[in-house]
Order: sequence, then structure tokens, then C-alpha cells
Amino acid sequence: MTATDPVSHDIEARRARRFTRINKADAWFQVLGLAWLTPVLKAAAGDNPRAQVSEIWQLLGVPLLAIAIFIGAWAALAPTVQTSLGAIPGPVQVWDQALNLNADAVRQRQKEAAFYERQDVRNAELIADGKEDKVRERSYTGKPTFYAQIWTSIKTVFFGFLIGSVIAIPLGIMAGLSATANAAINPIIQIFKPVSPLAWLPIVTMVVSAVYATNDGMFTKSFLVSAITVTLCSLWPTLINTALGVSSIDKDLVSVSRVLKMNTYTKITKLVLPSALPLIFTGLRLSLGVGWMVLIAAEMLAQNPGLGKFVWDEFQNGSSQSLAKIMVAVFTIGIIGFLLDRVMFALQSIFTFSENR
Repeated sequence: MTATDPVSHDIEARRARRFTRINKADAWFQVLGLAWLTPVLKAAAGDNPRAQVSEIWQLLGVPLLAIAIFIGAWAALAPTVQTSLGAIPGPVQVWDQALNLNADAVRQRQKEAAFYERQDVRNAELIADGKEDKVRERSYTGKPTFYAQIWTSIKTVFFGFLIGSVIAIPLGIMAGLSATANAAINPIIQIFKPVSPLAWLPIVTMVVSAVYATNDGMFTKSFLVSAITVTLCSLWPTLINTALGVSSIDKDLVSVSRVLKMNTYTKITKLVLPSALPLIFTGLRLSLGVGWMVLIAAEMLAQNPGLGKFVWDEFQNGSSQSLAKIMVAVFTIGIIGFLLDRVMFALQSIFTFSENR
């Protein structure tokens, strides 16, 4: 044994630990859509750089090339398409409008801060003069910023999605456990699953207007109309996948639960849900995606101040910048939809330890 053997062994051990950490991190890179980071880190660690470069090209180079080709084709073809509002805006015009929307948001925040500052000064002067009865606290009523509209849409879709999940998961468990319940629920699924949000909106609007008489409560009518429409259109994938997951449980496990004389609650929490979780989360991911698509149409017609209303207002506005602003909203909707799916997939990975993508 040479004197350098312990040193070489220590180097190899550190290298092995480094690759182990990279492989563990790869699972989260997959979740976050950053799978290309794994070959980059492996190449930096000295693991067959040629093979890793090929992997980097496949995972990062090809998508970036495709995006570059798309942007180039868009920039070349957009000026050739003329509409009533002028030529289709190219990438530069859309980026300029994205910057303008950000600048508008900054200005609106400054106006809001100035409004509350003036109000605080006025109220302080009234209190100093002994006129506490004239003190008023008013909310800022300026135009919502683009970021505020994004936040409104996210709140609305999650509210509708949560209501849908609370309805769909118990019904799916019932349908999966009982053939009778499945026979009762299945016709309802087949009838209402294909219904468009545009068909639900008038019904939901009339029901909300009749039941929710005031607009001064915790939620506005437009918010409730949009959220309930999202619920009615998005709960079906969760319901179907939950029923499928529950009905697919190993029959031996069901037999064991009978032998152990488990009550219904214990059977569901200890046996049914852990086994069905991968398919339940698949349904939840699909439902959230459907809900996000439905939301934009719902907000357009319900006038809920989110991204759907932003697109409709710009279409109605008809200015020379309207098309570019609409395209900013389109890209925003797409990016948020991707991020929502990644969030659901991360939760699925945490709770199910599933390798399914």
C-alpha cells in the first residue's frame, strides 16, 4: 500500500458524497422544472463531461433554441398581420408594454401611499383640534394595478379550487368504496363534466344575485360568481381520479381491514387515502389547470377585477397598445399556469413520494 492511497480514498469518498447530494437534489430539480441543473452540477464535479454536455443540450439547449426560433418567427411574421388595431405586436412591443405596466403599478402604489399619508395627516389635525367625530378612514379607490389583478385572479382560482376539492374528494371516496354510490354519481359526472363555463355563468350570476343580496360582505358578487364557476368546471377531474384511486386499492388490504374490524373513519384515513393519494393529486393538478383556464372567461363576463377583466377591458379600449397589453396578459396567464402546476406537483412529491410526473 502506498502513502498516497489514503489521500486517494478520501478524494473518492468526497466525490461520491458530492454525487449523492446531486442525485438527491435532482428530484427537486425535476419538480421545479430545472432538470438541466443536474448535468451541469455533475459536469462541474467531473462526471464524464462529454456525456453531461449532451444531456445539457437535450434539457436546456434544445428548449432555448425552440424558444429562440419561436421569437424569431413571431418577430418576422407579426408585422405582416394587420388588424383593426394595427399590426400584431412583436416581441419588442410586448416587452415595452410589460415595462409600462410595471411602471404604472409603481405610480399607482405611490399614489396610494400619498393618499393614506394625506388622510393620516388630516385625521391627526382633526384629533388635535378636538374634532374626533369628523375623523374618517377611507380606502383607496384608484385603478387596480396589473399585479393587483394577477393577485385577484390567483385568490379567485384557489378559492374555487378549494371548494371544488372539498366537494370532489369525499364524493370520489364514496364512489370508489361503494358500487351503489358510483352508480348514483357517475350519470351526474357524465352530464355536467362537458358543460362550458359560459353556460354556467348566467345561472351562477342569477343565483348569487338572489342569495347574496349585498355587495358589502367579505366577498364581492363578481368574485363569488367567478369562483363558483371555477368550482363547477374544475371539480370533475379530482372526483374521477379520487374514485379511480380508491377503487384500485389492493383487495388484500381491504380484506385485512375487515379482519381487523376497522371502522369507516380508520379505514379511510389509514388505508384508503394513503393508497389513493397519487391519483388524487393527479386529479387535483388537472382540476387546478382546468380552473385556471375557466377563470379567465369567467372574469371577463363577471367583471371580477382579475386578468380576465384586464384582457376584456383592453379589448374594449381599442388603443394602439391594447394588443400588446393583451399579449402580456397571455404570457402572464401561461407562466402562472405553469407555476401553479409545479406547486401542485411539489405537494404531490412531498405527500406521496411518487415518481409520477
